[in-house]
Formats: sequence, structure tokens, C-alpha cells
Amino acid sequence: MLIGSHVDREKPLQGAKQRGADVVQIFLSPPQSWAAPKTRGDELELSTSGLPIFVHAPYLANPSSLNPEVREKTKRCLQEQTKAAAKIGALGVVVHGGHPTGSGVVQDGINGWLEVLGGWEPECRILIENTAGGKAAVARRFEDFKRLLDALRGSDHNVGVCLDTCHAHAGGEDLSNCAERLMRFSGSIELIHLNDSKDDFDSGRDRHENLGSGRCSLENLLQVVKTAGTYTVVETPGSVKEQSDDVALVKREI
Repeated sequence: MLIGSHVDREKPLQGAKQRGADVVQIFLSPPQSWAAPKTRGDELELSTSGLPIFVHAPYLANPSSLNPEVREKTKRCLQEQTKAAAKIGALGVVVHGGHPTGSGVVQDGINGWLEVLGGWEPECRILIENTAGGKAAVARRFEDFKRLLDALRGSDHNVGVCLDTCHAHAGGEDLSNCAERLMRFSGSIELIHLNDSKDDFDSGRDRHENLGSGRCSLENLLQVVKTAGTYTVVETPGSVKEQSDDVALVKREI
């Protein structure tokens, strides 16, 4: 089990060293923009560094959207992100499950995902992340997440899973056994986002907190890591000091 952190995209190797991170996650472009990733110049250095790297897609990407323009932009965005991620040797591109805005239902979101992934093969594996809010979100409730995975894999899309602990807590999923339950239908978990939550159980609010300082049981958070047995990154508030402390805490306790 390798433990690390989300780091700034400019110098991920330095960010990893500063935090004592054995694995990192980065954005390849501004997270609130549709802009395509630019050539970095350090692609070879990153791909041969031996440091496991994951990429997080921009937050605007929403394969579940009812808006065809958003789905079209999302498809182009994911094509660009997975191509750029492959160049740095990334192990996966994390994409929020998303939700059909307005009056949409879960099946609408699943249909959106099938459309967005149709007709092309990602150069880097897409990992779908569970989300905290939205009544019709396709990956908030695990029963809906299962429907999404079954539909995509049934159409030969080789998608993986990213489990965010804050999102699970805020989305109404019991942390004490959520990793075990998710693995029952997903087969495996490729990445853990280990975050505490500022808000109560089933709040629907996505607000991360440093480990042991929020509303999640630290024991349950650590159990997720142990059960999943996979790469883990913290996306907790603060900068180098706070994230280093979170990384060190997990390494010490597991």
C-alpha cells in the first residue's frame, strides 16, 4: 500500500518529496477549465521516475449531464486528458461520476456515460469516483454506482474505481464497511481518496477536512485503506505541512 497526496501540477516530483508521498495525484490543466493539457516538457522524466502518478480530470467534466453540449465537451476533455496522462505514465484518470442536471434520473446519467465513452478507446484507464451529493447522481449511492459499472463494463468499457471517503460519508454510505461493499461489485478499487469530512453523515456536502479533524471516524478511515489494499492519496486542506502530517499519520497507523 503506497500512501501519498494530491500535489501541484507544476513540480509533482518535488511535491512528493516535500510531503513524503509514495504516490501522487495531479491536474494536467486548470480544474475549472475546459482547456486541453499543454505539453509539459517533463513527460519523459515523470514516466521514468518510478513514482506512481494519477491524474484528476477537470471538475467541469460531467458525462452524466442532460446537456448534449456538456457531454460533447466532456468527451473531448476526457480524450485530451487520457492522451496527456498516458504521456507521463499515469496509472489512471479520475473522473467524478457526475449527475444529470435538472429533472434527470440515474438512468439518464448512465446513458450519458455510455455516449461519452462510445466510439473511442482511452489511452489511460478511466477511474470513476463516487460523489457526495445529487439525488440522481450516478455514483453517490452504491446501488446506483453498481448499475453504472455494470452498464459500462457490459459495453466493454474497461473502467476502474476511485473511492473517496469524504464523498462516501457525505453521500450516506457507512465508512466502516464501504470498501468491502464496493469491492463486492467492482472487483477492486484502484485508488483511494482518503479525506475526512467537515460535515455530518449523509449531508450531501463535499467539503474535505484533515484526517482526525472532521466528522469521520479515524478508525473507519484507516480501515478503508487496509481493506482496499491499494494506492491512497489525501486531498486534504492546507499545503505541504498539513498534507505531510496526514500522509505521516496514515503510514504510522497502518
